[in-house]
Order: sequence, then C-alpha cells, then structure tokens
Amino acid sequence: MNLVRNHVLISIDAGTIMAGARAVEKALVDEIGKQGLAGEIAVLETGSIGATGQGVVIVVYPEGLYYANVAPEDAHEIVEEHLLKGRPVKRLMMTEMPKQQVIRKGKTGLLKEQPRIVLKNSGVINPENIDEYIAAGGYEAIERAFTELKPAGVIKEVKDSGLVGRGGAAFTTGMKWDFASRAPGQPKYIICNADEGEPGTFKDRLILEGDPHKLIEGMMLAAYAFGGSKGFIYIRGEYALSIERLEKAIQQARDYGILGDNILESGFSFDLAVMKGAGAYVCGEETALIESLEGKRGHPRNKPPYPVTEGLWGKPTVVNNVETLANVPEIIRHGAAWYRGYGTEKCPGTKVYTIIGNVATPGLIEAEMGTTLRDIIYEYAGGIKAGKQFKGALVGGAAGAFLGPEMLDAQMDFVNLREYAAVLGSGAILVMDEHTDIVDMLQSVLHFFKHESCGHCVPCRLGTKELVEIIDQIADGKGKAGDIEKMVKISEVMRDTSFCPLGQSLNLPISSALKYFKDEVYGRVPAAV
Repeated sequence: MNLVRNHVLISIDAGTIMAGARAVEKALVDEIGKQGLAGEIAVLETGSIGATGQGVVIVVYPEGLYYANVAPEDAHEIVEEHLLKGRPVKRLMMTEMPKQQVIRKGKTGLLKEQPRIVLKNSGVINPENIDEYIAAGGYEAIERAFTELKPAGVIKEVKDSGLVGRGGAAFTTGMKWDFASRAPGQPKYIICNADEGEPGTFKDRLILEGDPHKLIEGMMLAAYAFGGSKGFIYIRGEYALSIERLEKAIQQARDYGILGDNILESGFSFDLAVMKGAGAYVCGEETALIESLEGKRGHPRNKPPYPVTEGLWGKPTVVNNVETLANVPEIIRHGAAWYRGYGTEKCPGTKVYTIIGNVATPGLIEAEMGTTLRDIIYEYAGGIKAGKQFKGALVGGAAGAFLGPEMLDAQMDFVNLREYAAVLGSGAILVMDEHTDIVDMLQSVLHFFKHESCGHCVPCRLGTKELVEIIDQIADGKGKAGDIEKMVKISEVMRDTSFCPLGQSLNLPISSALKYFKDEVYGRVPAAV
C-alpha cells in the first residue's frame, strides 16, 4: 500500500466556487490518476485560506506552497512539474500570502505567522467532515465543561478570559451569559447572529464555510453555561454554502449524539436550527433580529427589557456573533490564562480582520488585538497596491470611521480606538490609496444607510434622506456654503435621537472624514472655500 506523500488542499468557499474550484479539483484528480499517482497524492477540500480576489487557490503540503488563480488547464503542469518532479510552478505561486499557523502559546514569531484561534482549522481541515474536526481537538471543550467546569465554571472561564463581543458592540460575553443564567423563565435560547450585513465584512461567512463545527460547539457551551435548550443560527439567505455546511454539520453532530437529548449522558439537552434572513441591515441589531425570527418585520425593540431577560418569544435569550462564539471552544479547552496571552491587557485575544481595497493581497487574517493599522496593511496585506501611497482607511465598515495617515500606528482594538473617537466594529478595513476621492466614499456610505433605514423612527427616516441629498449636491459640484455644517448637525441630531444604532452611527463617518480630510471635503464646496 502506497503512503500519501503530498496533500493538495483546494480552498472551497463561495468565491472560489464562482472562480471554478470544482472544475480545478476534478482536473487535478484526473491528472493525478493519469500519472499513476492516485495512491501517493491526495486532493482534499478545505475552507477559505483567507485570500480573496485570487481566483482558485490551492496549497501543496508538506511544502506549504500556495498557488493562486489556478485554472483546470494548469492541472497537468502542477502535477507534472511540482508533484512528480519537485519543481514549483513559479508563475502560479502566491508569494505574498501570509503563512497559516496553528495556535502558538507565546508571542514570538513573524507578524505573518498568524496566531490563529478562531481560524485555527480554516484552510486546514475538511469543514464537511466531523471526524477531522474531532481529530483537531473538536468537542474536547464540551467534555471539559461537562466533567470539570460545570455551568458556573464555564461562565467564570469566559469572564476571566476577557472575551468581548466581536460583532462590534464589544459587550463582555461572560457577563451577558451570567445575566441570562440568573434570569427567571424557561425555555432559554441562544441565537447566533450570522446576519453579516456590514459593507466590507465577510469574516463570519468564511468562518462558517471553513469550520462550522466550531460554531456549533461554541453555541453548545454558551447554552450549557446559562441554561439554554435551543439555539438558532440567524444567517443571511445569500450565504448558500455556509447554510449548506452548517446544516450538514448539525446533522453530523446529531448522528454522533453531540446534539439532542441527554448529550453524552450529561443530562444536558440542546439542539440547533438554521434560520435564513432576508438581508435587512437593521436585523444585525439584536432585537430587530429577534423580531424577524418571530416572523415579524425586523424593527428594533425598546430596551429595556433586554434580550437576556425578555428576548425570543418573551424568554431569556443570549445573542452572540459568529466570531465571538468561535472563540469559546478554545478558551474552554485551553483556559482563560492561555487566552490572555494574546492581545492586550484591556483587550485580550485575537481579532479576525477583513482587508479590502487598494492593497496587494486583500483577504481575511487573524491577528492579536492591539496590532497596528500599519502592520495589518503592510505586513499582512502586502502594502498598497501598485506601489501607490496610503491615503486612509475606513475601519469598521460603513458604520465605522475614516482614519488618516497619522493613524497608521494606532492599535486596532476596541479600547484603543475609542481614544481617537473611532471604532473597531466588525473588523472590516477598507484601504484607500492616494487617488481615492473621500467625498465619493462618504457619498457611498450615506447612500447605503438611506437604503437600509427601516423607517421606524423619524430622525433616521428623514435624516438619511436629507444627508443623501446634500452629499449628492456636493459630489456634483453644486454644494453651497453651510452644506457641510448642516450635514454635521443632522448627523448629531440622529446620533442623539435615533431609535437604534443604524441612525446613531452616521455621525462617525461624517465627523471622521472631516477630522482627517477636512480640506478635501471643503474643497468640493466652492462657496465654502
């Protein structure tokens, strides 16, 4: 019997499928068979390795060599030259791709060696195979929770870890679970917010496509900790591959007795369901999401009461983001002190960032909290595309802040960015080069919010309309004196009076654009110069 000497991992995610990954996979398998290497070389599917806009991506092990923009017709050359003769195909090599790393216990190593916690298995295991997840340590955290920690111990471990919500609000995760555990009423629910609507953000999709069992385990641990018995994954309906893999993973977990009644004879019963959203941005707000789950229009609710005491169908409910929950299994498995070995004292752990725009290698990375914007752009993303100059970045998505060159050394975490009146948000970073028009960028942001306003409250319904009318005039060169000041005033009123964070958020992109690019914005209003 031949031993496998090479493994060819092909990244299967929504983007690579559209680029032709299935055809490349078939071509590789066929060519390996023709060369008589079927027993020596294995072609395996995995989730996203983090690269975007690079077409079909494959990784050849044990070399760890990445090929990008692979087409079916390249299969013969890859097999003939690399896999048979040991000569890499240089024209396809991805030279700037950050190295994939398993969890490391210290803080040493190259910046490109990502300290992967959330993305530990992404691009490494087959996300559709529960056995591979278990072989990588999956569901060990459940065992520790059941046998050693018990519910109160799980909550304490998560509290001690310092984990905060990774969806943008950054509320203390363990505290939220503690509130829910003390709330009267049964049943109790856990909801995963996978309704990823922030422009520039695709981290949750790639987490789900690359490692769905990690989310399942995280939701199980949360429910066990606060007494939940049912979980819902509220996901964007457009995320077809994520939905397919989640449903397959849930069924596999049921078949293994990991979901269902009296799990592993622990006395704990828990099950999951996937619920598709219709793509409303406002449903990223937890109470609007709950309204939608109940079959109503996705309008936010008055708070208090908060979901932890009165949520889904009036029962205690915890709502956590995908990335938040994906941290939990590793925290429980390795302990709070281990987790605090990453990041900063005030903001421990790692963060998954999506880097898009004018960079050499856009994509998904995981870096320690507190990593600077400069390192994210120049070390992880390969710098500005085509050797151009950095102009600025929109951090946190449309609801985030514009940052200028003077902010390149700012630490990218929830705590440090608050000192600069900025937010980390979902971790989206849109990088702009010297030729980017800030007014055009601001115009796009305001149009997005006008389109996504649910119309529930007057300040947002009318305010977004007025802001769009003003920015359109400015962009067309028809602005007049006082227009910019009027935009600021409207956004401030919306910030103070809007019903939910959608309307409250517009002041940040407007005020930050003026803070760092004031001359450029005012320069578009001739009468104001």
